[in-house]
Amino acid sequence: MGAVRGPALRLSGLRKRFGRTTAVAGVELSVPSGSCFGLVGPRGAGKSTVLAMAAGLVRPDKGTAEVFGADVRTDPQRARPAVGLVPDLVALPPWPRGRELLSSLGRLCGEEGPAAEARAGALLALLELDGAQRASPPEYDPGLRKRMGLAIALVHAPRLLLVDEPFDAVDARSAAVMGAVLTQFVAAGGSVLLAGAAVAPVERLCDHAAVMIGGSVVASGPMAPGGDGLARVVDELSGGERIPPRAPA
Repeated sequence: MGAVRGPALRLSGLRKRFGRTTAVAGVELSVPSGSCFGLVGPRGAGKSTVLAMAAGLVRPDKGTAEVFGADVRTDPQRARPAVGLVPDLVALPPWPRGRELLSSLGRLCGEEGPAAEARAGALLALLELDGAQRASPPEYDPGLRKRMGLAIALVHAPRLLLVDEPFDAVDARSAAVMGAVLTQFVAAGGSVLLAGAAVAPVERLCDHAAVMIGGSVVASGPMAPGGDGLARVVDELSGGERIPPRAPA
């Protein structure tokens, strides 16, 4: 992944309603290329809807989402291949197991058989997915399921990762492995938008952050050195409600 001018992701006036409920109310956000950007807010703030619109899975009522300058809705052939999405709830087929699933997805993305097999093996090793080789997807624990979701998002070598609640209800090993992989991804030139309710992972991993409450981004900017201070800002803006300020990462 080489250097890229301009933001990895630009959201302009993004709005979305579901029935009478406004999920996203005119979000403006710019994720710099080569950054790990944290989107923090209570559950129900609209973070998952923002990620779904950025990935092209949900159409906004108004506004635009651009990935490296390509509009997700009007130019999906350019925008979508650059994006890898890890949803909060990772849905997996009941079969096949890890290596077969990843290699099959690699072939669907256009890789030849040997290359797809090699890519699958590399991702299994990177995310320590030995358990995915021994068990079928319905038997995966939450941490293994999230790590498998991250592996799937990386199969086609995206330049931008959209990651929703990666550390929610996962074991310490899975949290450490995923944190290391996200750090390596950014160090290699990739960009990450990490959404979550917990502040601690964002303080630890991210260099930029935004706070989202009630469908709107209410604060955004670079992180202070060492990540200190975000919990206080979030607490002040939200009134301290429904945000775990120091959830385990």
